[in-house]
Amino acid sequence: MEINSKVKAIRELMKNKGIDYYIVNTSDPHNSEYLADRYKTRQWITGFTGSAGLAIITKDKALLWTDGRYFIQAEKEIEKTEFELMKMGIAGYPTYEEWIEENIEDGMTIGFDGEIFSQLEYEKLSSNLNYKNIKIVSNYDLVGELWEDRPEIPSAKVFVHEIKYAGKTPSEKMDEVRAMMIKAKADYYLINSLDDIAWLYNIRGGDVLYNPVVISYGLVTRDKAYIFVNKDKINADVEKHLSENGIEIKEYEEVLDFISKFEKNSVVSLEKSKINRLVFSKLPEYVKVIDEVNYTTLLKAEKNKVEIENQKNAYIKDGVALVNFFHWIETNLGKIEITEISASDKLLEFRKEQNLFIEPSFGSISAYKDNAAMMHYAPSKESDRVLENNSLYLIDSGGQYLDGTTDITRTLALGEITDEERHDFTLTFKGHTNLINAKFLSGSTGHYLDILSRIPLWKEGIDYKCGTGHGVGYMLNVHEGPHRIATVYNPVALKVGMVTSIEPGVYKSGKHGIRLENIVVVKEDLNTEFGQFLSFDILSFVPIDLDALDVTMLSDEEIDWLNGYHKLVNEKLSPYLNSEVKLWLQNKTRQIKKED
Repeated sequence: MEINSKVKAIRELMKNKGIDYYIVNTSDPHNSEYLADRYKTRQWITGFTGSAGLAIITKDKALLWTDGRYFIQAEKEIEKTEFELMKMGIAGYPTYEEWIEENIEDGMTIGFDGEIFSQLEYEKLSSNLNYKNIKIVSNYDLVGELWEDRPEIPSAKVFVHEIKYAGKTPSEKMDEVRAMMIKAKADYYLINSLDDIAWLYNIRGGDVLYNPVVISYGLVTRDKAYIFVNKDKINADVEKHLSENGIEIKEYEEVLDFISKFEKNSVVSLEKSKINRLVFSKLPEYVKVIDEVNYTTLLKAEKNKVEIENQKNAYIKDGVALVNFFHWIETNLGKIEITEISASDKLLEFRKEQNLFIEPSFGSISAYKDNAAMMHYAPSKESDRVLENNSLYLIDSGGQYLDGTTDITRTLALGEITDEERHDFTLTFKGHTNLINAKFLSGSTGHYLDILSRIPLWKEGIDYKCGTGHGVGYMLNVHEGPHRIATVYNPVALKVGMVTSIEPGVYKSGKHGIRLENIVVVKEDLNTEFGQFLSFDILSFVPIDLDALDVTMLSDEEIDWLNGYHKLVNEKLSPYLNSEVKLWLQNKTRQIKKED
């Protein structure tokens, strides 16, 4: 069924059910960023394949909202459909809530699927329309009614993430959670997000592509703990592990009935932005709800010493895979046909050679020339481009290892590049080093630091329409909160042990895209009469392409940093390379001077 036919069919269902505005968001029952195929409802109805967006269908309108990472991609993918692109964060484009408020008429009805719509979204929508006579219904999965070959709920087997990787037992983690519950005077802690549950119980799975999580709900009380999961996924080893840590297993569907029987006058802590509307609606009215960031989200963001050491090891292996890949490209370019897809496939081969590798941590962004101007471009059979001996190639990729999650971006000069490409690459590098070398006062948030990487770009009237850094999970989601580095305000301070990316870029439609990304962990630095200062310890070690730099634009400090970084890259990776690649790496990490 083509897109416009799907929209027509949705409108027929809306008419039959008395719905005037139907919302299809990008989510699953656990508000995950990456979705199992079953929950890709917004993609199914719009044809837009990006990881973020929301659609609204009315009797005469079909609108798609997405953010700056996907503007170019979305315009291409919805080009021949009824859908109109609404650019989030751009002047002149209202948010979807504003658009509804401006256009909806008194007495109309809004509908959506409450299982994939968060309680917070529901409350915001309801509050905004409180002054109008608007009815909101949250029990209609209209896409599901039309999607005849819809995939089933995933059923991958669960496995234990061993203590040698996790650093703490589930019992130890739950002690920390219960201490926070006692402080908040909470009797129950209800967990909806899959990475939080996996981290707390030291389990992993394969229910969501790239994210080794288990579709489940979690619940912790003052003296008990539960996991609601399809029991067919649990083998004897996992059952023993959970039992030894005081975690009782119940079927996935039991959660709705179980929480509906919470004791009177009890208090439950949850995060409304993560809990879905359906689950929340089953809580008894007599229960007091504390809406706060998940305790586990705060705890897992500050990696323990075992996690950090393991993560460092994972990045060494990942660096080895990437250096072998870059050497392969340079050696074979022009001799064999290399495309965006075949290059990505080859990198995966090199990663698979590394010890404890499980799967990619996200779909690789393998982008040549102007394809890289789409920040989250994913090559397809239609768009796949052959790499040639000119211009820039961007590869943003990562791996899931039992001992860590990796994420790294490099942009390579494939032969001759233009002066503009070189200039923009150098600006990106300057922004990267400006932030990665920062010292900042304890209590600073990523919002404070974001400008450091933009200053060199802003001086020339250039900006990138996305954040600069995101938290990175530990053998979990590659994008992890609660911290981030972005222009958008975030009150969460950067703390010792928090892992984040640093990835400024330049994206010029029809020309090129450039991004340089390293992963760092926050560490203590100077302690003076003015307070405790923090800085970043680099985790990822992969050469930065010297052939794409305009060295004359660099300061002595930037050159010194690059030389020092490349010295470490060579020292850390060379022991794991064959003699040919080792010599290649020595050249790629050569020391440079201003006159170069």
